Amino acid sequence: MNELQFSRHRRLRQSQGIRSMVKETTLSPSDLMYPLFVVEGEGKKNPIASMPGVYQISLDYLKEEMEEVVSLGIPSVILFGVPNHKDEVGSEAYNDEGIVQKATRLIKEQFPELVVVVDTCLCQYTSHGHCGVIKDGCVDNDPSLELLTKTAVSQAKAGADIIAPSNMMDGFVAAIRQGLDEAGYSHIPIMSYGVKYASAFYGPFRDAAHSTPQFGDRKTYQMDPANRLEAMKEALTDMEEGADFLIVKPALSYLDIIREVRNEIFVPIVAYNVSGEYAMVKAAAQNGWIDEKKMVLEMFTSMKRAGANIIMTYHAKDAARWMKEEQY
Repeated sequence: MNELQFSRHRRLRQSQGIRSMVKETTLSPSDLMYPLFVVEGEGKKNPIASMPGVYQISLDYLKEEMEEVVSLGIPSVILFGVPNHKDEVGSEAYNDEGIVQKATRLIKEQFPELVVVVDTCLCQYTSHGHCGVIKDGCVDNDPSLELLTKTAVSQAKAGADIIAPSNMMDGFVAAIRQGLDEAGYSHIPIMSYGVKYASAFYGPFRDAAHSTPQFGDRKTYQMDPANRLEAMKEALTDMEEGADFLIVKPALSYLDIIREVRNEIFVPIVAYNVSGEYAMVKAAAQNGWIDEKKMVLEMFTSMKRAGANIIMTYHAKDAARWMKEEQY
């Protein structure tokens, strides 16, 4: 009787050593970017109820926080400002003495090797919570570009290594690139939120940044979650306008989009593992329903496998520790 012939794929799974040899996707703390919410005042470390383990911190806590980030091998942070003063045009966003500008200077003075990325938007700074100038009840695109460009230049002046505009106005990359170049910052890269969906996963962030719109929603400038081809149109447009990185946001429910963008775009791709994704995992872990470490590392592996080069995540510090434990 002839021996049954079939493939034996399990041969390459026989031991940890063999499995490590053939692993296709790897994780490292150097893949991570850690988001920080900075607030004005002193002695503030305000817990964010919907994001366990995440805080709004004042500038006097920055050194302690950055020492931990650096010690874990995380190479970059992204700053989100929570100002005391808000107005119709978000003037604190482009104030050279604004909270993000101050935080940037402090970090670069004390930790020059750390890459400081700054979120460039107006929503945290406007009294209405939208990402631009309001005219007749709507966000007015072109006047908003002027203020966003002023913000980017102010952030670069403060020492930011990378500008990350998240507003999704038409032409925002072109306007900011021109403004940076004219101000003498042609060397500063733009990390564009090129593919940003009008997602239900942003709720906890809006608690943290105090950026919930006071009327309406952001569906006229953020993308419909149902659309795939639109993502490619947005990504390609940002590339033509001068983007150096592209962010896909959110990440977990949009792995197909990360892969689509990766297949067509030849700049580093950033997967933004957003606040709602973080909060779901934390809530399930606190109830004992999941193994948080295994789930987070599996999620991150899926993001890298889909094509992401960088993962922006609130899990960054814990994940960096776990990667070292697991020898990823």
